[in-house]
Amino acid sequence: MESLQTVWQFLLKGGLIMIPLGISSLIGLAIVIEKALSLRERKLLVPEIITALDSIQKEDDLNLAVAICNKYNGPFPNIISTVLKNSKLPPPELKEMVEETGRQEVRYLERGLVALETVAGIAPLLGLLGTVIGILKVFNVISEIGVGQASALSGGISEALITTIVGLSIGIPAVVFYNYFIDKAENLVLDIEKYSSNLIMKIKYWGQPGEESDAA
Repeated sequence: MESLQTVWQFLLKGGLIMIPLGISSLIGLAIVIEKALSLRERKLLVPEIITALDSIQKEDDLNLAVAICNKYNGPFPNIISTVLKNSKLPPPELKEMVEETGRQEVRYLERGLVALETVAGIAPLLGLLGTVIGILKVFNVISEIGVGQASALSGGISEALITTIVGLSIGIPAVVFYNYFIDKAENLVLDIEKYSSNLIMKIKYWGQPGEESDAA
């Protein structure tokens, strides 16, 4: 309990700039938690759908895969469902439709990352602003009482250092998490493209004249 009070007193010395810094830290933390939960690979790349895609051997199996996709919501089931429901289209048109759907679904994967990037950018700048304000206070004190009163100068110096520390403490992890989530989202997009491309190739193979004759 005493340690929490010490931290609280330490933060209070940072002045008014600590308010926007505190808000930035809460926003960043909320986004990190949300993306950590929403970008879980098992949640997005639904194993049941992957199993259904692997088991597709003929055109009649598509209806079962559609039914499984309809049970879930998210980029992966939506894109695969687009392929399945439009399987009669020529492969070039089908691929173009999947790419368009994919561009729309990527928004879900990257939702909130712009805000996290903003937090990573403004937190150090807010810390720098607090530093400038603190130094300004130091100069004001010096102009009034001179440099002989060290205790009178310590408040402004503390405010300058505290806001810098807090701003960097928020900004550095925000940059790390932003880059991590961007990389994870891009890898998930590549995985989804792989499964959808494989499915389109299967559908294209069924449309080949030789395949039709063999099936006959």
